[in-house]
Amino acid sequence: MRLIRTLLLVVASLCLNLPATAESNRLDDILARGALRVGTTGDYKPFSYRPATSVEFVGLDVELAGQLAKALGVKLELVPTSWPTLMKDLGEDRFDIAMSGVSISLDRQKKALYSIPYLRDGKTPITRCENKERFQTLAQIDHPGVRLIVNPGGTNERFARANIKQASIAVHPDNVTIFDQIIAGRADLMITDAIETRLQAKLKPQLCALHPEAPFDFSEKAYLLPRDLVWKTFVDQWLHQTIASGAFSPLLEKWLAHPWP
Repeated sequence: MRLIRTLLLVVASLCLNLPATAESNRLDDILARGALRVGTTGDYKPFSYRPATSVEFVGLDVELAGQLAKALGVKLELVPTSWPTLMKDLGEDRFDIAMSGVSISLDRQKKALYSIPYLRDGKTPITRCENKERFQTLAQIDHPGVRLIVNPGGTNERFARANIKQASIAVHPDNVTIFDQIIAGRADLMITDAIETRLQAKLKPQLCALHPEAPFDFSEKAYLLPRDLVWKTFVDQWLHQTIASGAFSPLLEKWLAHPWP
């Protein structure tokens, strides 16, 4: 009996020394704050776009950000970011999640987490339609005299520099006007996500998307998150339910068909 009493005293002492609350996590922080901060670039149709004459963002991921905030029961705060500063802004806690057509990459995965994927994609060329037979393959593209254009700091630039050694690579800072450079003849082509080539070819009849159904590589879109498993688990479950319920596909089609400026 003395041994049992001693053990009970030890257990009671240990319980008294336990922390009163569990370690905080971002999900609890968001709920306590009453606001979800979403980083978005505003330059990538159909995911996130902000016209030069407006302060409002629109797009597939912008609408889904609103639905995520509603599921949390908090207000939505959209935080402008850019592809070159995306990881820096996440690391500096400027937002809780990035929703802007973000491609999964192992480089980003070293510093952050991703949600489950919501879209399969890959890199493919877009060029003026009269040149569509010239740039079907990487071997055709990678020749001296060919002018490839890229937007800075994202997976498009990384793909180009990893695969193009002889053609020239020009960096254009504005992802909104980059396709106009091809139309104007100041560049021959761009290699970007297949979904973007499909949309831009629809918006700009002078341009043709080359084999978007069979891109050069495999990639997926997901939401970029800080290293917090409780928060990631909530986002994953919300996204899983959105996709499995059939609500995601009509939204994607809606924004692909949107009358973009």
